[in-house]
Amino acid sequence: MKKTVLLLILTSFSIFSQKKHANLKKGFIAEGYDVVSYFDNNPKEGKDQFVKEISGVKFKFSSQENLTKFTENPNKYIPQYGGYCAYAIADKGKKVSINPETFEIREGKLYLFYNKGKINTLQFWIDEGAENLRKKADKNWEKISN
Repeated sequence: MKKTVLLLILTSFSIFSQKKHANLKKGFIAEGYDVVSYFDNNPKEGKDQFVKEISGVKFKFSSQENLTKFTENPNKYIPQYGGYCAYAIADKGKKVSINPETFEIREGKLYLFYNKGKINTLQFWIDEGAENLRKKADKNWEKISN
């Protein structure tokens, strides 16, 4: 139990050093979508009865099973870059909202993207070289989140 509490504390500080760096549109990360469900390649909207909060950042889940999975290993499921569009973080160093159904799992991490009309930043991410963009996004996010 102590180990789980310590892990949650460390996770909350490492991922969301400040709540202001989390994309909380609709009050939740991923606009209330279940972050665990992305790893089944089937994003689902979370339900009000399955909510977890870490350092003021709220997550919704579609089931108790997914809430439990998240609680056991939150680092595995928390989206990169505070839940903002990965492409926008890489390309412009800007926090841009996402379409919660446009995502990629890369090397076991969740990346979310903006997608509206003719602008699908996931496609830009892939076409322009996801690995190089990820490195740029990591650097930009370090500047943004400090």
